Amino acid sequence: MRVAADDDDMDSDLSPNAAAHGSGSDSNFAFAFNDSNFSDRVLRIEIIPDPPDAKPDGGDAISIADWARARKRRREDIKKDNQVVEVVGEREEQILTCNMPDTDDGVAYDNLDEEPVAMIEETPTDAEFTSNQGADTVDCTDNDSSWDMVTVLRVKTLHISSPILAAKSPFFYKLFSNGMRESEQRQVTIRIQSSEEAALMDLLNFMYSNTLSLTTPTGLLDVLMAADKFQVASCMRYCSRLLRNLPMTSESALLYLELPSSILLAEAVQPLTEAAKQFLAARYKDVSKFQEEVLNLPLTGIEAVFSSDDLQVASEDAVYDFLLKWARTHYPKLEERRSIIATRLVRLIRFPYMTCRKLKKVLSCNDFDTELASKVVLEALFFKAETPHRQRAYAAEEVNATYHRFVERAYKYRPVKVVEFALPCHQCVVYLDLKREECAHLFPAGRVYSQAFHLGGQGFFLSAHCNMDQQSSFHCFGLFLGMQEKGSVSFAVDYEFAARSKATEEFVSKYKGNYTFTGGKAVGYRNLFGIPWTAFMAEDSLYFINGVLHLRAELTIRQ
Repeated sequence: MRVAADDDDMDSDLSPNAAAHGSGSDSNFAFAFNDSNFSDRVLRIEIIPDPPDAKPDGGDAISIADWARARKRRREDIKKDNQVVEVVGEREEQILTCNMPDTDDGVAYDNLDEEPVAMIEETPTDAEFTSNQGADTVDCTDNDSSWDMVTVLRVKTLHISSPILAAKSPFFYKLFSNGMRESEQRQVTIRIQSSEEAALMDLLNFMYSNTLSLTTPTGLLDVLMAADKFQVASCMRYCSRLLRNLPMTSESALLYLELPSSILLAEAVQPLTEAAKQFLAARYKDVSKFQEEVLNLPLTGIEAVFSSDDLQVASEDAVYDFLLKWARTHYPKLEERRSIIATRLVRLIRFPYMTCRKLKKVLSCNDFDTELASKVVLEALFFKAETPHRQRAYAAEEVNATYHRFVERAYKYRPVKVVEFALPCHQCVVYLDLKREECAHLFPAGRVYSQAFHLGGQGFFLSAHCNMDQQSSFHCFGLFLGMQEKGSVSFAVDYEFAARSKATEEFVSKYKGNYTFTGGKAVGYRNLFGIPWTAFMAEDSLYFINGVLHLRAELTIRQ
């Protein structure tokens, strides 16, 4: 089955000078593929064996995992600046350094360090004239082995049109316009590895017809890598779109994020990598349900999951603890662990939303460089000391940033602001804000907890619930105050719950009471506002101001 690419996938893929010549790339030239009547050159493809460790055990790669292992072994140690290939012309020898550039655009394809094809003219020997006269030969494998020492398994010969290939690929454009003398029967030879054969043939066909015959994930990935190697950005975009439309798994998402850097940096593939990040972030949104699975994720997966604003974790303290555990598991050597924390993991932790108690532990954590620990803790404390409008401004500045230091996540234990008094009695005022969408997620029987706060040396927390009203049998919003369990200590506490009203934007008292707490006990009201859930969540609700519910609890310990 062949799938045709849409015209909008082709609209920006021209050779460096194609736009000036008016040569678009959205035309269908399938009729000319491998047809001598419409070709001016012959492409000779020499196919050599894969390296011994390139194939998975048991034969060809048949799954995403096998494909990933095989390709990673083949490419992880490649140094492209060592790929030197020979091109021999009729009267001159030219040595082409055929670097495959890291690029993010199919039009420019400029290497950061040098041009993709750099020529150095030298005088050839008589023997070289005899054996290579009239042929351009390009080694496009990832091998560093000698040209003459490699066994050629088979040779494929195709009739090609240099204008068509040059219009789609800067690689071929520069190959065909390298200044060598024209010849009516010029033959160009390229050398590839056996595992690349099917992908290259499909890529060449795509350059004529805008269609692909390989539609499996592994097949499309092979074509994607071939398109990256030969700089066919239109095909990279097309493969990316097809892969994005296929059902994604954790395995495939991780694979997309671990493609070679030249592909990951390409603009054509960014929608695929973004989709992979979003899939992993959604898949592991509730880390507590997948702790062992997340602990085994590679670094790219960890970055995708913990970059998310929607991560459902107890608190940022829990994020810190988990990432520290992950680093100790995957990087047992202290020096390596410190390096990966400083360069990759530290930007995933939102220190301003950690508790002061945990920040104090960061300062004494041996896994953190002392200077780095001081920097992140000071930044967090300064943020906490800022006024609310300045905190919101910091968060707004990060809207388009990849990593968010000052954006609050959807914590299971919601942050609170606490004002504490020691005299004339032990008293504290606690402020808890809940977004409308957070409240909506509570229906029909959910609950959300605040972070712990302390009064008189004892830990307390607030919890918001969606309950059934016992008298009227409808859902409603409830608020409760609980004491953390610590032995059999008892506290007699006066408490008052209040909420801001949209009418006055002032806090309005809802309930007052007195309760003697013992460890693990809680007190509160099942229907804080005395209205059904539908009225509480309605667009004209009295209690949401700019989409936020503002709650206040005042606690006083009576002697």
